[in-house]
Amino acid sequence: MRPEILNPLFGETQSLKGIGKALAKPLEKLRLTRIKDLLYHQPSYWMRRKRVDELDEVDVGETIIIQITPVDYRTGGPRSPLRVHATDEAGNYISLTFFGRNPAWPKKLLPLGKPKIISGKLERYGDELQMVHPDQILEPEQGDNIAVLEPIYPLADGLGNGRMKQLVEQALALAPDLPEWIEPSQLAAKSWKNWKHEIQSVHRTENEGNSDRLAYDEIFANQLAFMLVRADNRAKKGIPVQGDGRLRKQLKLPFDLTNSQQRCIAEIEGDLGQSAPMLRLLQGDVGSGKTLVALMALLSAVEAGYQGAFLAPTEILARQHFESLQKLLTGLPVNIAILTGRDKGKAREATLMGLMDGSIHILIGTHAIFQEHVKYKNLAVAVIDEQHKFGVSQRLLLTQKADRTPHLLAMTATPIPRTLTLSQFGEMDVSRIDELPPGRQTIDTRVISVGRLPDVVDGLARHIGSGGQAYWVCPLIDESEKSDLAAAEERAATLKARFGDQVGLVHGRMKGPEKDREMERFLRNEIKVLVATTVIEVGVDVPNASLMIIEAADRFGLAQLHQLRGRVGRGSVKSNCLLIRGDTLSETARARLSLMRETNDGFRIAEEDLRLRGAGELLGTRQSGDAGFRVATPTQVSEFIGAATDDARLLLDRDGGLASERGQAARIALYLFERDWGVGLLRSG
Repeated sequence: MRPEILNPLFGETQSLKGIGKALAKPLEKLRLTRIKDLLYHQPSYWMRRKRVDELDEVDVGETIIIQITPVDYRTGGPRSPLRVHATDEAGNYISLTFFGRNPAWPKKLLPLGKPKIISGKLERYGDELQMVHPDQILEPEQGDNIAVLEPIYPLADGLGNGRMKQLVEQALALAPDLPEWIEPSQLAAKSWKNWKHEIQSVHRTENEGNSDRLAYDEIFANQLAFMLVRADNRAKKGIPVQGDGRLRKQLKLPFDLTNSQQRCIAEIEGDLGQSAPMLRLLQGDVGSGKTLVALMALLSAVEAGYQGAFLAPTEILARQHFESLQKLLTGLPVNIAILTGRDKGKAREATLMGLMDGSIHILIGTHAIFQEHVKYKNLAVAVIDEQHKFGVSQRLLLTQKADRTPHLLAMTATPIPRTLTLSQFGEMDVSRIDELPPGRQTIDTRVISVGRLPDVVDGLARHIGSGGQAYWVCPLIDESEKSDLAAAEERAATLKARFGDQVGLVHGRMKGPEKDREMERFLRNEIKVLVATTVIEVGVDVPNASLMIIEAADRFGLAQLHQLRGRVGRGSVKSNCLLIRGDTLSETARARLSLMRETNDGFRIAEEDLRLRGAGELLGTRQSGDAGFRVATPTQVSEFIGAATDDARLLLDRDGGLASERGQAARIALYLFERDWGVGLLRSG
């Protein structure tokens, strides 16, 4: 139950003064639906203004506050801006420029001959001084109301900065004095003040405001919750699984196991033999052989007389796993079945009966395999594929399908830097497959200017003419006035004009079954070109697809480019990836594309992505189903993850856990950052 002291922070923003229907939409768009959301909505930057009495060339580029008097209105035509010519008190001229279709409102705000106080960035336009859209226009007696130092917030259409400041101030007035959850020596070493002081400083004082403390709080709560999960898991009664190896020895593998695979298998076997349930994450780049490692864990369970379950995020991926595992298990006395939302009637009933009586040894499927009415005789090992599609809460639910908690192996093909692995999967032990099986081909990656798009399409024609298939990835679904990126629907239409029905389209707004049907058509080679948004970042293997074209590649992060590239190279044919870039590149974009040409090593790419993106969000690593980091940036996570983890460990091991005085404060932090799934796990807490 949420501590009462936090109730004001979880109140709705619509309860604040002056919020009506008009403001509700932009607040929702910014995810500012509760009071605490406003408190953690930190300024993007601080605007510094300079009060001046006269216009001066030396102030060009500065944001100034000055009194002016409008003397003339000028416009050059229907689409030209309105220019309000004005003078300062010394008679120096400035042009106030307003873009837009309604010239009446600037004239109303700036009547001729009436002095006004204005604020804005002073610029040069030709031979005259200019200010485009002053950010403040007030009466002379109100001039002192313009702040010399002002926080500027991330905004949405319909919500201005002034209104945002008013809402934040109302939220700050509701902020309670919270007890301290940070270990005292850590607090002293960083010279951090208490929570209320820090949350106020972020919004009110540029020099004193320090979001590091607030970021640390969030990381600490995250790590503490993970530790509570681990502690709860160790206290549970698991199923020691020790297979005799008879089934694994009969496997006819397509290639020898790599040293990396063998090491991971040994780590997993060690966990399975314990009475405490395994919680392990298996990381491996695309094509590294994670599924084979998972199969070894499932066969260990079957050898010991138990059952295994394999969860995939989509039906089509579940069916692909079912078919590939069936081939590997040919000739072995292992009964493997599949269960998805598509399975109905007698076939479904037969599968459910087989699970209950134990005649089905391994079940593959989607979320359907863990629904309430699905009963297992003796489930011992559960495997989750594409782990980042499932959140901590979902992982915990999966372990509740047996009298004794089954071992859980989670897999991800998204390479994640070590510091972020700790913050995303902190309740798990981690195994890494960091080498590819012999014979796995590297993908030839080239960067091509958008000006050569016709050549790319001609090359695509030759590729599909020779029997190949290709992906064409676009970053948007449809046109946007704010972006010149080619839309997936428009690109599909353009390609269909040349290639006809050989072109298909998938995007995020399609329903699951519709998306699966189109992917199946591509898998069966019924269509040659699949135009897609990033929904194919994680998907089925299409061995015949050996060309990946990524449009506007300079707009993607490295991790996502690598995941998309991994959709090809699944067969025996040499594969290629074409990264189409814009005409102008930032230094960061240039560095990303250069690295993509240099290496296919996903772990190196992930670490570099973190370095290049800094405070940006690393695509592909956020968990679905749980609150991600709202305050802490990846850079801050890297900086504070070690200290926060140690701090949380001290609380549990030395300072009395959640029952102690600091523990009670830490409980408040868990609820504040919505990691309360950790609170409920500790029986004594």
